Parts: sequence; C-alpha cells; structure tokens
Amino acid sequence: NLKKCGVESKEITVLELARKWLELKKLEISTNALGRYHSIIRNMLPRIGESRLASSVSQEDLLFIRKDLLTGNQILKKGHKTPVKGRTVPTVNNYMGITSVMFQFAADSGYIKANPFSGISPLKKSRTEPDPLTRDEFVRMIDACKHQQLKNMWSLAVYTGVRHGELVALAWEDIDLQAGTMIIRRNHTLTKEFTLPKTNAGTDRVINLIQPAINVLKNQAELTRLGKQYEIEVKLREYGRSEKHPCTFVFNPQIVTRYGRAGHYYAVGSVNQIWESAMRRAGIRYRKAYQSRHTYACWSLTAGANPNFIAKQMGHSDAQMVYRVYGSWMAENNQDQVIILNQKLSDFAP
Repeated sequence: NLKKCGVESKEITVLELARKWLELKKLEISTNALGRYHSIIRNMLPRIGESRLASSVSQEDLLFIRKDLLTGNQILKKGHKTPVKGRTVPTVNNYMGITSVMFQFAADSGYIKANPFSGISPLKKSRTEPDPLTRDEFVRMIDACKHQQLKNMWSLAVYTGVRHGELVALAWEDIDLQAGTMIIRRNHTLTKEFTLPKTNAGTDRVINLIQPAINVLKNQAELTRLGKQYEIEVKLREYGRSEKHPCTFVFNPQIVTRYGRAGHYYAVGSVNQIWESAMRRAGIRYRKAYQSRHTYACWSLTAGANPNFIAKQMGHSDAQMVYRVYGSWMAENNQDQVIILNQKLSDFAP
C-alpha cells in the first residue's frame, strides 16, 4: 500500500537483507566462494537476530558477537548441552569481514544510515610460519605411500608447488615432457566443480619443470598416459559461462582401488586424507597437506631461486606474497646466501 501511495519504507530485516545480498553476490563470485559466504552468513544470522531490523544492529552488538565467536560462548545448537568451541582469530576476522560487506551493501542501498561495522578493526593474529618438510622427512613420507601413483602425486606436488585442486585436475593434455613444461589450466574445488585456477595470475600459467618432476611424470605416464580421455565442464569467471576441456587425468584413483569403484579423478578432500595417512605411517610430525606447497617454495629459495620466478611458478601475481610469507624464514639462511655469493661473485669483486 505504501508503494501505491509513492511512499516506500526502506526498512529490512537481517534475514531479508542476507537473502537479497547473497542472491546478488551469486553473479560476482564462484560457486565455491558462494558456498563459503552462505556458511558464514548462516552462522551469523542467529547471533545477530534474523527478525531484527538491519537498522537496529549496533556496533556494540557486533563487538559482543565477535567476543562470543572467539571465546566459545556461542548460541547452542539444537540438542547440544554445551557451547561449541571458540573459533580461531583468522576465522573470526573472516566472519566479521564477510558480514561487514553485507551491511555495507545495506548502507549503500539506503536500508541503513551507516555500516555498524565501521570502526571495528580486525583482531590481530600471529603470522603462521611455513613448516616445510626436510629432505629426510620427504623421503620417509614418499616411502610410506603404499602405491606408486601416490608416491608420484606427492613428489610432483613438492617439486612444482601446485595447489592441490590444480594437482588433481592435471591432465596429460597439459604436459609437454620434451619441453619440460606443465600448463595449469583448471582447478577442482571442494564443491566438486572444475573452475579456472584460483587467481587471474594463475590462469593458464606455465610451470617449468625441474628434472626430478620430469622423472616423476615419466614414471606416472606408464600408469595413466594411455587412459581414457574425458570431456569435463570448466566454469569460467563470467557468470553462467563454461567451456569443455578434454582430459586424460594424470592421477586416476581407479588404478589404486582394488574394486575400481572410484571416480576417474581425485577429490581435493581425499588428497588431504592421503597425505595424513602417509605422515602417520612415516612417523613424521604432523603438518597440514598445504605444507607441500611451502616445501617447494622453501627448497627453491634455499637453492637460490629468484623470488619473482617462484611467485610466477606458484601462481602469485607478484613476489610480495613470497616475501611476506617466507621473509623471516629466508633470514635463517643468510649464511647459505653468503656461500652462494662467494661462489658466484668472487671472480667479479674488485
């Protein structure tokens, strides 16, 4: 009736705001990212209050919500008698950051006068240091893998630094063993979709293979190079668009399983489980599977590789990520750098 009279109320509940914002966000981000957004908003809605007007949410409310997320004094789930464990600082910052974007949308659209998140700074967090495998640990882990394909998979991961979604999506059509190159054309996500690599910098990037990586791929070729070619759909960044890729997958789980009930490529989650099993059998101190990527970067830096080259190989837009993540670790290898300079610059020094 207000609309008919030319008077429209801009008031909106938090639940209505969330639905509208997520529906519009669908056009901008990948399905994988949208799933994370849905999960975060689903957790935040009961804390903020679904039926509350968005204009009634204050900064004080949000600060208490942040405190509860961090300490664990959270809303109890149905059937639970004890609170859920508190979340980590990076997770809490992520929850607050995503929800802040939603309320900024409300402010820009005229639903609220100002974003209540304005002035709330992210919680400070300690930087996680890379924890690469030593050469001895790497050898022990590879020896602990029960099948040759699994040995090849983790060897290639460490020798190239690829993301695990890129590793399982790798096809023989992307590899030129004569030229010693491997092109990263796609990524497999936790939502079981094939997409373009994570960042624009990583799109169709060419990885220059070191000899150990070439040897691993030659070994793997005996297992899967003559396998069946599949046509898969790869989602593009533009909403609603996709393209077909012919793929003979480098790593095929069907050759590992006894009864052949597996699919023709690995899921990202299963790759993490394979890593953890190998670590336990090898008796190695636990690290997350992502350390395979850190191991490549740390080993390359120790060998004297240019950080810009490493960043390009790993799919970063520039070397800032390498300096930021590995800067303090690199300082521990100053003496190694002096030895390299003595070997390479002693003849040029006046």
